[in-house]
Amino acid sequence: MLILRPSLLFVFLLTFGTFFEVAAQDAAPDVSIQGYRIGPGDEITGKVLGEPQFDFVSTVDEDGRISVPFVDDPVTARCLTERELRTEVNKLLSRYLRNPQTNIRVTQRNSRPPVSIYGEVKQQGQVPLTRRAYLLELITYAGGPTDKSGGSIQVFRTRPQVCPGEVTETWADSGVAVPSKTYSLNNMRQGVEGSNPEILPGDVIIVQKASPVYITGEVLRPGEFSIPEGGLPLMQAIAMASGLTREAKSKRINIYRRKEGSVEPEVIEVDYNAIKNGEEKEVLLQPNDIVDVGKAKKSFMDVLYEAAIGIPNRVPLPVLRPF
Repeated sequence: MLILRPSLLFVFLLTFGTFFEVAAQDAAPDVSIQGYRIGPGDEITGKVLGEPQFDFVSTVDEDGRISVPFVDDPVTARCLTERELRTEVNKLLSRYLRNPQTNIRVTQRNSRPPVSIYGEVKQQGQVPLTRRAYLLELITYAGGPTDKSGGSIQVFRTRPQVCPGEVTETWADSGVAVPSKTYSLNNMRQGVEGSNPEILPGDVIIVQKASPVYITGEVLRPGEFSIPEGGLPLMQAIAMASGLTREAKSKRINIYRRKEGSVEPEVIEVDYNAIKNGEEKEVLLQPNDIVDVGKAKKSFMDVLYEAAIGIPNRVPLPVLRPF
């Protein structure tokens, strides 16, 4: 029985752990060619066992055909797999050879441009496809959405299918040069039917950035905040801004909202306390809303108190001394 010393065992695990890690990384959507269907621009290499004069390298033309030595007419290769094309070539060469054994390989796959993934994903770039792949898989392969993602994903279909029936979903002709569809990341994760489409080579995927809202005034962390998929309630937005300050005028918060066809914004007055206590309905913010939290007026006693304890940027009351 072979017993590994601890040091050797560590080296063994480290070496093979690295191997399996690399193998897992290589298992991207572009590694499998099983079932790949040939298209225009692909380079086909054919070798006939024991008959080198019949070997060939041919590029699939725009009509989907290749040239094979000693075969007068071009051979249709479009939408065939390597195995199907091998059967066809063997059949044609059997006119000249007894039981020909042909090896067919797609040595350059030029008919399937890569899928492009842009927008709010952690790793933008291009992914070559040689097997069926779906939208959620490719978003995950790109590192997933960033924190600024709004959960809306747009897919542009830049070219028609190479082979009819490659995907079951049909895109109606909308009259635009590059048709597109929008999908919900939440729906995909929940497995909603039709929310995770098959992606074709050449498709462009754009993960949309979330629309912003702006919170200013008497909050602890004013600034720009993103509206997540599903919307952003006012209470949640103020929580994202770390809450109200002590001086906030919580009973009257103004929301400035763009008004279609007008340069003047719509002003919505909200009672934060009433919403918090369940006395009024929550307000759902819209893209580009400006939430302005005003400062409450202080009573005379509040001013005296702040001056007495020496709040920064305040002038303290003079200390009274006996004569």
